[in-house]
Amino acid sequence: MSSRLRFLFSLAAAIAAASLLAAALRRRAPPSGLAARLVPAPMAAAAARNRSFVLWLHGLGDSGPANEPIRNFFSAPEFRLTKWVFPSAPNSPVSCNHGAVMPSWFDIHELPMSSGSPQDDSGVLKAVENVHAMIDKEVADGIPPENIFVCGFSQGGALTLASVLLYPKTLGGGAVFSGWVPFGSSVTERISPEARKTPILWSHGIADNVVLFEAGQAGPPFLQNAGFSCEFKVIMYLLFFLHIRGPLIYRLVLIVSSYHLCLFNQAYPGLGHSISKEELYSLESWIKNHLKASQEKEN
Repeated sequence: MSSRLRFLFSLAAAIAAASLLAAALRRRAPPSGLAARLVPAPMAAAAARNRSFVLWLHGLGDSGPANEPIRNFFSAPEFRLTKWVFPSAPNSPVSCNHGAVMPSWFDIHELPMSSGSPQDDSGVLKAVENVHAMIDKEVADGIPPENIFVCGFSQGGALTLASVLLYPKTLGGGAVFSGWVPFGSSVTERISPEARKTPILWSHGIADNVVLFEAGQAGPPFLQNAGFSCEFKVIMYLLFFLHIRGPLIYRLVLIVSSYHLCLFNQAYPGLGHSISKEELYSLESWIKNHLKASQEKEN
């Protein structure tokens, strides 16, 4: 037998052996995707329980990317698996700005905003649908509703309130900063029993001259009449003559908060229509506590 013929026989035998080995491995291997579906299932379920989602809604004329640095205040280990989303509102004409087109979740008829200002109910409800779609996407992705938090400032705070009130499930919480109630009391009929279990944190500055303190102050009574529990943070403005009248003013603030049966946490001096670092650190602690409670309940 020539050397060339022996080489061809050897090559054929090697190919046959490789084919037999591949067939054997295919018979021993599980069906495609089965291992991925079965082996990590307990780990995937545990990971899903520890995941959370924070949706931040900006104020009138602002943008989502401009608010992204907020996440830097949430450095605790509990936020390691947190997904943050900072959407931007669509550009729309705004009545209070003479029809100028700007990022706006819904129309605002007048500023400063007071407790009696007219509201854009239909626009608010349309914006709520968009927020609910974002929440539903995360729930479908495996994040438990009780680990989902909606937060917002000013117009975004008003939309936060509307969104958590009208969501059919219990969420981790809604945090309203310098916001207001963007619709009438008739909407309370649409609030589900599960939604009434969603905790709400509300912060507002007494010095706010854009969304007046009275607009924010009307929120906690509205919520309690709707069956919610609410923590109301009074952001106290330190007047120039506070050193003379300070104790009296401080007691009056406490009385106002007690009258609305909301928890008075702390006064932050000098804050107007803006959000402070102290508020964000407080929000971090508030979300952490609710995440811990959710995880303990699961365990």
